[in-house]
Amino acid sequence: MFQRVTSRKSRTTQLRTRAAVLVAGLGASAVLGSGVASAAEATSATSAVAAVEAKTAAVAKKKAAGWVTPVKHYKLSASFNQAGGMWSHRHSGQDYAVPTGTNVVAAHGGTVVKAGGNGAGDGPAYGNAIVIKHGNGTYSQYAHLSRIDVRIGQVVATGQHIALSGSTGNSSGPHLHFEIRTTPNYGSAVNPVAFLRAKGVKV
Repeated sequence: MFQRVTSRKSRTTQLRTRAAVLVAGLGASAVLGSGVASAAEATSATSAVAAVEAKTAAVAKKKAAGWVTPVKHYKLSASFNQAGGMWSHRHSGQDYAVPTGTNVVAAHGGTVVKAGGNGAGDGPAYGNAIVIKHGNGTYSQYAHLSRIDVRIGQVVATGQHIALSGSTGNSSGPHLHFEIRTTPNYGSAVNPVAFLRAKGVKV
């Protein structure tokens, strides 16, 4: 009789031990599952951030590779190769009629190679002027400026502020004279409107 009672107590103890082990196992599984879920959420968040950063970089790269108009809210006035009494030869650029003090930006990224009065070396007719050299061997010129805000050797980005428009030099009124050149000097200009349009810029 005594032996049978002892046996029952032993089985009861074994069952309790198994139950405790089972509960502990379930708890560990729950914790493990929670950890897996947290890891998955962290991975998802990291992927989302990476996607946003990649998109931002792509937009920045596209902008850097593109061209823009040198001013906004303008009216086209004297055009490239136009004849007239204002010039000793035909007009060498495109005029953008804008008020004095209008923000002038770099039409494309590059390095400033000319900046100053007397057309930055191209003659007094240009007034205050800037010439920027671009990576593709093309140069852009900005003339009749009221103020120059860059210096020779400065690297500028597409759309970066470089000056304020004005009416310095041989000018009949406030406007920006804009040229696209194949060299930094006067006499190498090409049609700037046709050039910008070929780059996808609406002019």
